[in-house]
Amino acid sequence: MRRAVCPGSFDPITNGHLDIIARASKLYDSVYVAVMINKSKQGLFSVEERIDLIHEVTAAFGNVRVEAFHGLLVDFCKDRDIPAIVKGLRAVSDFDYELQMAQMNNGLSGVETLFVPTNPTYSFLSSSLVKEVATWGGDVSHLVPEPVHRALTERLAKP
Repeated sequence: MRRAVCPGSFDPITNGHLDIIARASKLYDSVYVAVMINKSKQGLFSVEERIDLIHEVTAAFGNVRVEAFHGLLVDFCKDRDIPAIVKGLRAVSDFDYELQMAQMNNGLSGVETLFVPTNPTYSFLSSSLVKEVATWGGDVSHLVPEPVHRALTERLAKP
């Protein structure tokens, strides 16, 4: 069985993330979405809420599993016998950092990283940008899946 992981904080998951996960799900038998736990950062959504939203928006793929993780991604991969990490690249500026991470991960464990160029429609998109625009009342409905947009709207409406 061919397995891969798509890691990230996914706070919240965007259409760009979903595009990469969908494409990975066509290449691999099983795709893990690893939701990073960073105890030093307060996210807009809890890890559990992010996992629930990702489950909802990836359910149709049929081969996606969603789990939280903290620590080294290579340990997550080793524990699940996952030989590949799939990462989307939006721009050349992403490549510099991601190449270093890929080389480190490979050096630590032999895990390979597959870089997938982002769909140009989403080349500017990030969770941070979505949250910032939504916080100021901008329309982000075309940038996130509908369940995420609903959750984002509800969260930001709370005082």
